[in-house]
Amino acid sequence: MTPELSRLVDGVSRWARCESPTHDAGGVNAMMDLVAAEASEAGIAFERIAGRDGLGDSLVLRAGPTLDRSGVLVLSHLDTVHPVGVAARDLPVRVEGDRLYGPGVYDMKGGAWLAFQAFKRVAASGAAKLPLVFLFTPDEEIGSPTSRSLIEREARRAAFALVTEPARDGGRIVTSRKGVGRFEVAIEGRPSHAGTRHQDGRSAIHEAALQIAALGSMTDYARGVTVTVGRISGGTAANVVPQHCVFSVDLRVVTGADGEEYERRLRAMRPIGPDMNLVVSGGMNRPPYERSDAVAALFETAREIAGRIGIDLREAPRSGGGSDGNFTAALGVPTLDGLGVDGEGAHTLHEHAYISSIQPRLELMAGLLEALR
Repeated sequence: MTPELSRLVDGVSRWARCESPTHDAGGVNAMMDLVAAEASEAGIAFERIAGRDGLGDSLVLRAGPTLDRSGVLVLSHLDTVHPVGVAARDLPVRVEGDRLYGPGVYDMKGGAWLAFQAFKRVAASGAAKLPLVFLFTPDEEIGSPTSRSLIEREARRAAFALVTEPARDGGRIVTSRKGVGRFEVAIEGRPSHAGTRHQDGRSAIHEAALQIAALGSMTDYARGVTVTVGRISGGTAANVVPQHCVFSVDLRVVTGADGEEYERRLRAMRPIGPDMNLVVSGGMNRPPYERSDAVAALFETAREIAGRIGIDLREAPRSGGGSDGNFTAALGVPTLDGLGVDGEGAHTLHEHAYISSIQPRLELMAGLLEALR
């Protein structure tokens, strides 16, 4: 391993060892501290925005020329899904051949780190044609509940958005994603003794089973729409007709129109059995990220830059997962996603980044920050 590559690996490893699960505000803020310290050393101006609702802070870095025009927005989240202790126990930070293992190295500390290095380099060189903004957020893994407004504020000022989520399928770029809806269905029936007064009860769990069967029929693969009940709870004891049941619904759609239609259908749910009360809450969490002509043109720019540094850059098929790029694309900002490291195993105990992808992806990010105008 060359000294430069060793430096890159050490940088990503240091971030991976700083564990930062979303709901550990202290851990997330420790990551923000690392970024803020590096930004200060590099002379980059930043604003730190205090977290809320028990979540961590956000950081907004600004560099590039001071122009009264839209610039380039880079988005990275510093929260992970891995609980504290994983790095010491189940997923230690280590190198095995071309693989760098560790919590969040692929999703997405590797991409966040390399993009930050590119941002610092371009800021120092003065090569950027547009104002540069780098937004680090604390809560993407749970749907960005506290950072969405900040992302959208900065996106409205941006001409382009670059998202450092991990690359797909051997380094492919993401140019479209499904929209994501999250709903909760709460059912209330009537409790009774399951042995002596069964006929007096109205089972909320039975009602939920009927509703879930109906929801299953809403999935339409031809339209790219999926409806999934992924969590359910209810009942108090084995010998009680259950009064309450709650279940979650995950909705994925390709277009904004489908999102609106399916949200209406979910909100129109009504009880099937007698003497039941049913309440639906939630809504579309992330709008669809659609591949517009402007997105296609931005990809072509990235592909040309990648070609000059020896990368055969390709597009991934539409991703079923959402990201903060959904928010920027929905506002009409040309967005490229999947600009982070290549690797495998996001959210698993074998998560790893390919070391050989770090330097090329850093060069690609730096090239974009310099070329966009």
